[in-house]
Amino acid sequence: MTRPIAHHPDPELDLVFERSVDVPRELVWQAWTDPEHVKQWFTPAPWSTVECEIDLRPGGIFRTVMRSPEGDEHTNLGCFLEVIEGERLTWTEALEPGFRPSRTGSHIETCGTSTLTAVIQLTSEGNGTKYTALVMHRSKEDREGHEAAGFHDGWGAAFEQLVEVVRRLQTAGA
Repeated sequence: MTRPIAHHPDPELDLVFERSVDVPRELVWQAWTDPEHVKQWFTPAPWSTVECEIDLRPGGIFRTVMRSPEGDEHTNLGCFLEVIEGERLTWTEALEPGFRPSRTGSHIETCGTSTLTAVIQLTSEGNGTKYTALVMHRSKEDREGHEAAGFHDGWGAAFEQLVEVVRRLQTAGA
């Protein structure tokens, strides 16, 4: 049984992305926790994720480098707050690895917000997965900026890319 998200969305501060898909939860987890897989789907095309570093434990690093079609690179550095194997990942850009306060904590150029905390919840639905992403912002303005920058379209495109990666893993018998 999957534990419910411990955080309840605040409509003033949070955005929620939710989908159900007919792929196994274990493979969605694998796509989220293996850096080589993350690089294949994390950033909506035509952007790309060119680097990913993961230390899958509370306080461990979650770092990605996104490249724009023009070749500009944007580094997102944060750490995991919670790791419940196969069920939930919580990470934030407000803290760096080891729970150190962020010195940068900003990807305002790419998503319209200064820092965020994300809770990724995976729940089994038959042979498939219910995927819920709760993205928490520090202010209403940050949430509105992230939404205006295309949160739903961007997370939706990245999710579709994640599903493609998972289907390839399924075919390969991972």
